[in-house]
Amino acid sequence: MESNNTNKQSIIGFILIGVVFFVYMLYNNYQMEKYNEQIAIEQVTSAVATQASEQLAAQQQATTEVAQEVAQPEVVVDPFIVDAQAVEEVVLENDYLAIRLSTVGGQIIDATLKQHTKYAPKEERNELVKLFDPTSAHFDMTFYVKDGFKNVKVATASHNFTLLPVESSESKQSVTMRLPFKDGASLDFIYTLYNEKDEARDYMVDFDVRLNALAPMMANQTSIGVDWSNRSYQNERSYKNENMYTSLYYRHPGETGIEELGVSEGNKSKNISTSVDWVAFKQQYFTSAIIPQNVEFTYADLAYQTAPEKSGFIKEYSMVAAIPYTPQTDQYNFNFYLGPNKFPVLKKLTDSNGETLSLERIIPLGWIFSTYVSRWVVIPLFTWLSKYIESFGLIILILTILVKLIISPLTYKSYLSTAKMRAVRPELEAINAKYPRQEDAMKKQQATMELYNKAGISPMSGCLPMLIQMPILIAMFRFFPASIELRGKSFLWSDDLSSYDSILDLPFNIPFYGDHISLFCLLMVVVLFGYSYMNYKQTATAQPQMPGMKFMTVYMMPIMMLFWFNDYSSGLCYYYLLSNIITMLMMFGIRAMVNDEKVRASIHTKMANTKGKKSRFQQRYDELMRQQEQLQREQNRRK
Repeated sequence: MESNNTNKQSIIGFILIGVVFFVYMLYNNYQMEKYNEQIAIEQVTSAVATQASEQLAAQQQATTEVAQEVAQPEVVVDPFIVDAQAVEEVVLENDYLAIRLSTVGGQIIDATLKQHTKYAPKEERNELVKLFDPTSAHFDMTFYVKDGFKNVKVATASHNFTLLPVESSESKQSVTMRLPFKDGASLDFIYTLYNEKDEARDYMVDFDVRLNALAPMMANQTSIGVDWSNRSYQNERSYKNENMYTSLYYRHPGETGIEELGVSEGNKSKNISTSVDWVAFKQQYFTSAIIPQNVEFTYADLAYQTAPEKSGFIKEYSMVAAIPYTPQTDQYNFNFYLGPNKFPVLKKLTDSNGETLSLERIIPLGWIFSTYVSRWVVIPLFTWLSKYIESFGLIILILTILVKLIISPLTYKSYLSTAKMRAVRPELEAINAKYPRQEDAMKKQQATMELYNKAGISPMSGCLPMLIQMPILIAMFRFFPASIELRGKSFLWSDDLSSYDSILDLPFNIPFYGDHISLFCLLMVVVLFGYSYMNYKQTATAQPQMPGMKFMTVYMMPIMMLFWFNDYSSGLCYYYLLSNIITMLMMFGIRAMVNDEKVRASIHTKMANTKGKKSRFQQRYDELMRQQEQLQREQNRRK
């Protein structure tokens, strides 16, 4: 049957939506496949890597409070530095965070989040989240001091500091690690942990560096090096998903936007020659960030390496940077943020001048318009509901209903447009019969547009509401996998709404699908198929060419979603399941309200009243059609 060009514009929007989802799925799967291939190559080609991963897992289980766990670097003996004789450790803690410090390098070697537990399959979640591995934790400040006619490099990580007594009060704990030099000079690392019952304050560790009487000893230099690295544990159920959301972020001074090193790749590095405000080692739901308060990093070499799957780790981060130094410098102030990726908390973090740090932007919320929807609608609404409702399954239901109510006018308009298209189908078929030949395509298109103009139908009116809804769909798609509020929250058979719900673990892996079966995903796909079929049936009666698109409209999208969402957040699948059910109910309700015969009578009345009248758009369109038709006749004469 000859394809009908008359209604091409009416399905452009639908095709665009399908193409967007399809291309995104292909891109996502390509990135996943590329990453998995890289990991597979590393595991196959290197037996040493496999052995190392087993050792790493063993180290993870063996990590206790014993001081011998911390890799102690060789102490450099300098004639002007007095190292402590014994290695000591101290713990500072509040209601949210516990940090363990070692005199070796005077650094934080462990950070435990007391309000968050690590995922444990088929077990109680009783192991607290640790942000990095004590055996790999490394912090070093490097500078040069004068020794006669030569300069000697001092690396703080190579020295054993002296631990001074902890100073405690009801609102904070503070401890000083001191590295004594000769002639009474010293370098102090002062750590302060607050207990103000405020997450934005209590997850932030103050780190002050004091250079006491060191200026006469310092060599001629313009900067001090700052090296920081650690290795992050796997804290979530899905290694693949956690790795996809784990990366390294940073921000340039004066900018609201942030930069990232990238995701989905095994290893990555970047040299930044301009100033940097802060650097964040981000995991899917938690972050370790270093924030200079009274200076900026003058440059930064950033990198991460991805740990093998089943090693117990995700990525190993590293930062090599510098801060400016003058002989007048006697103090630096830093902060370490060691806490969850919770939007309201990160949004409250500011620098010493009270300016926002924009750390909340490390939470992936989608693209331009969907980001605004998430920031100003979804997150505030979700946060407000969670204050009064304990069940997150119920919160998602209420959120879904509210979203559907907001976009219900668009749903109604889309259905009404389809009803109008059904009402004029006899006229469209008459036009098709009048102009059956291919060379009459322009006349047919012109007659069709004239019919639409008289009937008051916009060919895109049914598609535009769907396109307008796209930012909301994308916002919800990005919100659920990034929402730490869902982490560890159970609902029905799902023990963690932030991860997939597996009702059956498969003994093999199905390409693009996975090694498990998600029930929420299956239910979502079944309901989506029902909705797609219902939508196809009502659209096919309005547009003659729709029967030829049955596979794409009814089967392709559910199949794509089955493979795409099986490994995604069960909370997201649950949301789409509810969304499709509510949409179907709304469509049944609208269908009962809208009488096709009344719509047809209304259109015929409008056509009678507008007989002979043409809009400016129709006049311009007719003129364009006449010009094209004349051009075609001239081309035919030349032939």
